[in-house]
Amino acid sequence: MKEIKVSSIGERALISRLSEIFKAPDGEENGQKGILVGAGSDDCAVLDLKGEDCLVITTDMLHRTTDFPAEMTPWQMGWMSAAVNLSDIAAMGAEPAGLLMAIGMPADTKIAFVEELAKGMQACAEFCGTAVIGGDLDTHTELTITGTALGRVKKSQLLLRRGAKPGDFVCVTGYTGSAGAALEAIQSGKTVSENVLKALFEPVPRTKEARQLAESGAVTSMMDTSDGLAMSLYDLARESHVGFTIRENSLPILREVREFISSSEELTELSLYTGGDFELLMTIDPQKLKKVQNICNLTVIGECTKYEAGIVLESPGCKLKTIEQRGYQQLKVETVDKSS
Repeated sequence: MKEIKVSSIGERALISRLSEIFKAPDGEENGQKGILVGAGSDDCAVLDLKGEDCLVITTDMLHRTTDFPAEMTPWQMGWMSAAVNLSDIAAMGAEPAGLLMAIGMPADTKIAFVEELAKGMQACAEFCGTAVIGGDLDTHTELTITGTALGRVKKSQLLLRRGAKPGDFVCVTGYTGSAGAALEAIQSGKTVSENVLKALFEPVPRTKEARQLAESGAVTSMMDTSDGLAMSLYDLARESHVGFTIRENSLPILREVREFISSSEELTELSLYTGGDFELLMTIDPQKLKKVQNICNLTVIGECTKYEAGIVLESPGCKLKTIEQRGYQQLKVETVDKSS
């Protein structure tokens, strides 16, 4: 019997398989073990602290060859390593409570490099109101950084990927496609503004905005867009069992990105299908929209619909086109050449 390889199913399918293995034993409720949210269903796991609060926990691994463009400085690598974890904490509406960083590196790595790496990690942690509180060091064939972030939030304010309902507004913080445009510029050797490059090299976790959004009581579901807007929409749709209509002319795109990319089709491609922006994608009760409009740079990009309607993009001419389920995935599905 031919064994299935991870490259044949991709990251999300593998996560689904492993989540089944990590489920609580039959007949044992997660809540009895203090686990409110377990593996696979959200940005973080959630543990019951037995009071009004809960603890959210996440972990993320980054590698030199696949996650850090050659143009990044050690400080920026450190910042990004912290940011990817703290962004997941933000996605749950939680207050960051500490960051653990494990670093594997070649034995000949310069001490100055590691110190700059650590300074970048700490700078990002401090920006989010927390600190690096420990971790581990080891030798490895390539630079590999694994972060584990902790956060705390009231159970009544915890935000999950499930909770959206038809009629809710779909909103996103900041801008879409900025990191994708930066990567396109690097790969093509074109010049782009520092503002766009920073979106890729120094992504900003929306932890402060997330806390205010959680406290508003207006948000019905939320996650971050690190894997791209389209992929995030599919993740929200699956957990909340809703569909989405997204308005193409409402997608927020930086002026510098519009100047760099002249084609409207390419702008839409970058906005939907490239990762690395680390913004927050959320659904909001339309009757409570005013509560969140002044919290941060927030754009209404569409509405929730019935699950059966799918996830579609509405063009300025009111034509509907299905948004594809694709974006950034660490474990990509290999395509099979059927012609050979």
